[in-house]
Amino acid sequence: MKQMNRYLSREIMQGIFFTLISLLLLFSFFDVINQLDDVGKGSYTLGKVFLYVLLNAPSHIYELFPVAALIGSIVALAGLASRSEITAMRVAGLAPRNFAVVLVGIGLALALLTLVLGELIVPVTGRSAEQMRLKATNSVVSQEFRSGIWLKDDNSFVNIREVMPDASLAGIKIYSFDQAHHLREITYADRGSHLSSGRWQLEHVSQTQFDLAGKVQVSQLDKAIWVSVLNPDILSVVSATPEQMTAWNLAKYVEHLRLNGQKTTRYEIALWVKLIYPLGIVVMLLLALPFAFQQVRAGGMGARVFLGIMVGLGVFLFNRLFSHMGLIYGWSPILSAVMPTLILFLLALLLILRQSGGRMM
Repeated sequence: MKQMNRYLSREIMQGIFFTLISLLLLFSFFDVINQLDDVGKGSYTLGKVFLYVLLNAPSHIYELFPVAALIGSIVALAGLASRSEITAMRVAGLAPRNFAVVLVGIGLALALLTLVLGELIVPVTGRSAEQMRLKATNSVVSQEFRSGIWLKDDNSFVNIREVMPDASLAGIKIYSFDQAHHLREITYADRGSHLSSGRWQLEHVSQTQFDLAGKVQVSQLDKAIWVSVLNPDILSVVSATPEQMTAWNLAKYVEHLRLNGQKTTRYEIALWVKLIYPLGIVVMLLLALPFAFQQVRAGGMGARVFLGIMVGLGVFLFNRLFSHMGLIYGWSPILSAVMPTLILFLLALLLILRQSGGRMM
């Protein structure tokens, strides 16, 4: 029994590995094509394009794992079924429950790997890739509006024209209000760099202060210290889509928004999706299990691979659609994140019971 479990695990892992490599090469090729337009800007050469693509590979692996798990396991199980090996295993005593246990074990291992990739590796390699590209092409990180990025910081509103690749800031405007919502001070700085937790150093500073009597006082400073809860991690969330951030950074930013009385729905949904995402791999593997209980006729392998691709694409779009619907209709963030995976799990369970004649033993 252990030998059959090991053999089954090896075949499925090989199927997933080769599918993942194929998809990764395809997406990396698209990355190269997309970056060719920037070759020649500043010091951005073809060699740096390939370095950029290489650094982005962990991000693609993270995104492609669930689809690769589904397609690869379908290919592996369909191949075993076409050679009647599944039938032989079942005759030898390998019940549908044993197949499910093997797939869940593989899924949990891949889920752990996905979690490590998403939280520890992808943020580092992705940030390095973007910083390298931005420095080489002399670009800025983000401009959410024409006037730059707008943030709320306690009783102040902050406008940052540019976030530079080294996380320094350019063109900073700080509008400070008192408890009665009266504008008390406007601070402008050409540049800002992060010193430590809650402290920024501003350079070439101009401050305009307003008192309650209506008097205005303007002062010029070479340098000044700005105390703020904002930090490079929070700015990295603002200058990137929530789906690209780590769960830790998203959690900190959600807390920052709550403290400032701002809406958190989009970031909460992204946070819960990030936490649930690895378990989606287990569900994908279970979704492939019904293919093990069908005999593949001649020419049927290609049809199953195509079906696997279509199901994988459909699942990807379904997850995205559900998240957007939760944001639009104000559903609970946990519900918006968990429901697609739960629905797919119930569907997989129903198909497994149907294919195995209602018995898992």
